[in-house]
Amino acid sequence: MPIRITFRPENHLPPVVHSSMSTDSNPSLAIPTESINQIRSKKSSSTLSEKDKVAEILAELDVLVGLSTIKQLIRELQAYVEIQKRRTREKLVADPLVLHMIFRGNPGTGKTTVARIVGKLFKELGTLQKGHVIECERADLVGEYIGHTAQKTREQVKKALGGVLFIDEAYSLARGGEKDFGKEAIDALVKAMEDNKDNLILILAGYRHEMEWFLQTNPGLRSRFPIHIDFPDYNLDELLAIGESMIKTRQYELFPETKESLRRLLQSLLNTHPYAGNARLIRNLVEKMIRKQAVRLFQRPSSSREELMQILPVDLTLDDL
Repeated sequence: MPIRITFRPENHLPPVVHSSMSTDSNPSLAIPTESINQIRSKKSSSTLSEKDKVAEILAELDVLVGLSTIKQLIRELQAYVEIQKRRTREKLVADPLVLHMIFRGNPGTGKTTVARIVGKLFKELGTLQKGHVIECERADLVGEYIGHTAQKTREQVKKALGGVLFIDEAYSLARGGEKDFGKEAIDALVKAMEDNKDNLILILAGYRHEMEWFLQTNPGLRSRFPIHIDFPDYNLDELLAIGESMIKTRQYELFPETKESLRRLLQSLLNTHPYAGNARLIRNLVEKMIRKQAVRLFQRPSSSREELMQILPVDLTLDDL
């Protein structure tokens, strides 16, 4: 049965389907205007949805305290990926998307958080299929006998396919010398990077100086990781902002005197502890303040809403920190 489709010059009107069989006798041949409009609407909303997801992920990045240079770099990577996709559509030469990264910084400076955002972002941009993050360390990769390390490393890579493999304290893989099985893990990772270059992002993370030493002991690695990101320690104002955000999220509030006491305490810690400028320290402080408040209020028969929310100076101590 021949079917002819006529496209109208008015773009907003649906095409007309002509058939030798009457649509009255066979209603299934009729294409209702509503259905076509619904399809158009779904396509449009789907596109908007993808853009909204990217915007949500970038908003999640923006709310992180500090990290201004890192936020700018992530946006540069987003622009780079999008432009390479446009060049490919126009049949222009596009650079290969090699997105393996080195994260250098002290613990608690946001490396793992940023890695998770990277995974989600590149999933929405179509670079990764899943966008999940598999976190591991030396013990997850290095085996106890010959051949065991390669097997363990391949298992972690397999879990991470379509997403990000995040290896913390990656420098520890090279600390055992030539006969250590860590070298076997490095070789297996290099092979996995080549075999899965379109479906895996490998992020090696660790202390700044140790990661620099690690790259120097393995000259071939540096060129395989084109993106190097340094995570600075948080300063006093940034630590206070992180603490206040944690308090607010848990529906507590700092008494004015408590906030000033917290500022003085953090300043003292920053002056005396080499790794005090990190979010783990402030998180531990916040959790300890909340526990101290709970013990103080538990001794009373009842508490008002305000009392349940307020953190007083007496709740702030350095015990067990």
